[in-house]
Amino acid sequence: MLSKRALALPLLAVLLAGCGIRATEVPTDFGAAPSRMPCSLTGHNPAAQSPQGVPVQVFLLCHASLVTVDRSVRVPDGTPDAKRRMIVAQGLLDQLAESPSADEKDAGYTTYVHGGTSVSGPRAKDPEDTLRLSEAPDRLSANALAQIVCTFSDSAAAEGDGSVILGGPGEEPLRRYECTDDVRSRPGSAQPPSAEVPAG
Repeated sequence: MLSKRALALPLLAVLLAGCGIRATEVPTDFGAAPSRMPCSLTGHNPAAQSPQGVPVQVFLLCHASLVTVDRSVRVPDGTPDAKRRMIVAQGLLDQLAESPSADEKDAGYTTYVHGGTSVSGPRAKDPEDTLRLSEAPDRLSANALAQIVCTFSDSAAAEGDGSVILGGPGEEPLRRYECTDDVRSRPGSAQPPSAEVPAG
């Protein structure tokens, strides 16, 4: 005598067929695998490809926030400290202006710093850690200024206290800018805090 369970199996198959559903052991396709997590660059290290360069970090925009990426700047051996500082500063600017790699673009990275921007050292009456840009800081976009301030203030181009003194090519007063958590998280709307530097 057939058990109730044995009788139920054919009946279940009939019911499924009547609903247009076929029993199958083939895995169901739920669509493509999720894409890469935003701002994720696992195993990506451009600086490692340039062993002769000094490892540095620059801030790029990724999903409306500032995020560090690894880069390198070439500095000749034996370069005096003052000149080394300027080489690093210009190298950082050049790296900021360079278009992100294909992997970085896929992960959502971008930059607002334009190519051709240059930096020079202090004038006679400027504080010794002053950096003067070829374009006045107040003429830069909010995102570009935030990228430059945070990159410089976190590098050997500044004093390493989370701030940097910036000026332009004209006679406008110098200002000391800070890279804060608010600036890093909202660079497009939160201007880097700054204070005018007294003339020397």
